[in-house]
Amino acid sequence: MNFLPKIERVTRDVTVSHFLLMLGYKLFAFYFPLFLLQKGLSAPQVGYAFLLIYLPIALFAPIAGFFNHRVNPSLLMVLGISGYGAYSLGMLFLDVSLIFYAFQVLLGISASLFFVSSRAILMGFHLEKPDRSFGWFYSAPFYTDVLGPAFGAFLIWKFGFTGVFLASFLIYAFNALFTLARLWSFTDPLKDSEKVREIFSHYGIFLNALRQSGSSILLAVSFIALVTGGVYHAFFVVFLKDIGWTQNQILLFGTLSAALFTPLSLYGISKLGKQTSAKSMLQGFTVYSLTSILFGLLGKGLSFVNALVLMLLKDFGSFMANSGRSGKITNSLSSHPEEAGAVDTIFSPLAQSVGFLLAIVLIGKVDYPVMFVMGGVLVLLCTIFAGIAKRGD
Repeated sequence: MNFLPKIERVTRDVTVSHFLLMLGYKLFAFYFPLFLLQKGLSAPQVGYAFLLIYLPIALFAPIAGFFNHRVNPSLLMVLGISGYGAYSLGMLFLDVSLIFYAFQVLLGISASLFFVSSRAILMGFHLEKPDRSFGWFYSAPFYTDVLGPAFGAFLIWKFGFTGVFLASFLIYAFNALFTLARLWSFTDPLKDSEKVREIFSHYGIFLNALRQSGSSILLAVSFIALVTGGVYHAFFVVFLKDIGWTQNQILLFGTLSAALFTPLSLYGISKLGKQTSAKSMLQGFTVYSLTSILFGLLGKGLSFVNALVLMLLKDFGSFMANSGRSGKITNSLSSHPEEAGAVDTIFSPLAQSVGFLLAIVLIGKVDYPVMFVMGGVLVLLCTIFAGIAKRGD
């Protein structure tokens, strides 16, 4: 298949594991706000539920990075997958209580284990083109968006949320077996016996490398963009319901946007292999910010076709920026993949947690379209500043 961008064995296996993890998650993730509303949670409480998932991902990432020095990272991936499975079973039986909220934290810790370890594996093999490898890695969730929401909708219609959580558990069980079979012996040499003091010194090496390369400004813009992305993640479906879209329209929108993104992602992966991480990030920030502004300006007048086009462009911008960021972090801390994986994993959930908190504060005071415009303008201004600064290097 020469028409596809090159993919190494380890990239392929880690991407397949990521695909299966996200497939199990995306069966219910698109409808998770609706599930929480059915449980009796208010809109701000929905935001807090997401915060309890995403903040532990960031806080636990350095600990997961430490464990990657001691334990085969594929085993930690399996442990994370098992946590996802336990979460699905918990959602089957738990009412809203302290244990219910504890399971949100469990999901965050499980995600941290999986993503730190999978990134550490990719970074540890010193791949030919890290940006291209992470392009494959980050494309996996978009492919699951094609199947997950549609299959999840059928299961919810036929069996309720019980059916969808049970199906996700079965996918996680298969993924755990797949990951052990494909990566166990292949990744065992990555573990080492470094001491805690040495591990913490690696983060200092990373900060010095960023300062010397002038890349810190790009990572700052990436953080700001991900903060605005937190608003989309938790409340975009609520926004569509507010402007009058039916559940069937939302389902069709989610499925079509993901299906159409598949060829776009392949183009992006090919592009990532031919240009620098900095260029990919700046291009991604620009596209993302402009589409966010347009989402807000169109507001309640947003048509299905306009929303579809803008979502494809927004996702492409995020895809390029996130892949470029992972490539940049890999190159800045290439000799210490465990810490690189931890730093990269901290980025997105920590930023999105800040976005959830901001949205919770702003809900009822500022309309969703205004939040989209404000976020897009902020990212665009920061991107222009970063572009000027990089040109002067």
